[in-house]
Amino acid sequence: MAESVHETILQVRDLSVSYGPIQAVKQVSFEVRAGEIFGLLGPNGAGKTSTLSAVEGLLKPRSGQITIAGYSIDSQALEAKARMGVQLQATSFQPELRVPEILRLYAGIYGVSLKEGKVDQMLEGLKLQDAAGKRFGELSGGQKQRVTLAIALIHNPPLVLLDEPTSGLDPQSRRQLWERMEAMRERGHGILLTTHSMEEAESVCDRIAIIDHGRIIASDPPSVIMETYRNDPEVIKASRKGRITLEDVFIGLTGREIRA
Repeated sequence: MAESVHETILQVRDLSVSYGPIQAVKQVSFEVRAGEIFGLLGPNGAGKTSTLSAVEGLLKPRSGQITIAGYSIDSQALEAKARMGVQLQATSFQPELRVPEILRLYAGIYGVSLKEGKVDQMLEGLKLQDAAGKRFGELSGGQKQRVTLAIALIHNPPLVLLDEPTSGLDPQSRRQLWERMEAMRERGHGILLTTHSMEEAESVCDRIAIIDHGRIIASDPPSVIMETYRNDPEVIKASRKGRITLEDVFIGLTGREIRA
């Protein structure tokens, strides 16, 4: 990647998204830099998915600007999307294909040449050597996540979007994926992560934004956000461990009610 370590890879400015009369995202702005994991947190229905869909170019916003590595997702969609890799929460490749076949198929789609031995190297890096002969439908949840992450990275994009990537994984698989995210950050990728796990956000994110009712209500490094709101009465009320956690702050700011 040619981008410098501190360059802005994703810039979202004054983004608004509406579904008929319902405004799901209201004047949202944030940026993701190269070599950074940026977490987007919020309750169900807060506007995370709409924001992510707009960044992916799947949803046309009512107003605002989104640029990826300097390219507008609106007016330069092909250039912008070519610089983005996406791992969705639920991704289903052809279940009858074996892992090497999937890697070669998507490498071809992205125009990436896999020289002799490259597939074996990728399988080794994914710790999937023993699963090379398995069909995708036969893999465990953690193995499937590793394959989908490899596909998201196969064209070496400067921006990677991870939509709740550790949902449903066991602790070992979750920790392995955290290590992979951190390795991606070290290689200079900018990562936009959505997650419901406050532990995950606190452990791997350099900065986070909390979105609720379509607006960003807090944005900073997790440690700064916890320090800023540690004496807030609602945050103190939410605390259950005697010390203020990111989850306490999240509940204090967004409320205790369960969202549909």
